[in-house]
Amino acid sequence: MSLATLLLLAAALGTDAMSLCVGIGMSGVIRRQILILTFTIALFHVIMPIIGYHIGELVGTYVDRAAAIAGALLLIYLGARMLKNAFSAEEESRVLLATTGGLVVLAGSVSMDALSVGFTLGTQEVNLYQAAAVMGAVAGIMTYSGLAFGDYVGSRIGNKAQIVGGIILIGIGIKLIF
Repeated sequence: MSLATLLLLAAALGTDAMSLCVGIGMSGVIRRQILILTFTIALFHVIMPIIGYHIGELVGTYVDRAAAIAGALLLIYLGARMLKNAFSAEEESRVLLATTGGLVVLAGSVSMDALSVGFTLGTQEVNLYQAAAVMGAVAGIMTYSGLAFGDYVGSRIGNKAQIVGGIILIGIGIKLIF
């Protein structure tokens, strides 16, 4: 597999994370949250193809669906919370990514495609660890870009950004379920 093909594959895998992070960024995130979420998603995009490569398709099918549903429900919850905060007078309107469990589910849900890709990497002439590192780096860049862009837009249009971000997260959550 050529480097160009690998980069295109990594970019395709990173699109879920980027679109999700635009929505999260619109809610208003602090630098620490941006760095933690970027690192976690990038790490998952390194680990998941390696796991997928080693455990095979049968187990991946079951894990993939359960993680997608859990991630989808978390996104719907975060989106609904953003909408609630947009229409309330409360000062606290930031999406909380502080819980380890929530962060792991979120990162895992946008990294499930990387698990599936890991199953097929064994059939290609590719260095597994190099491929996983490229996928992680690209996912990290796309995650950071999505969070930064969402935060920029959110700070410019204020409360309306939370409404848009909430709708984006709910939409992605519903898409993951179906």
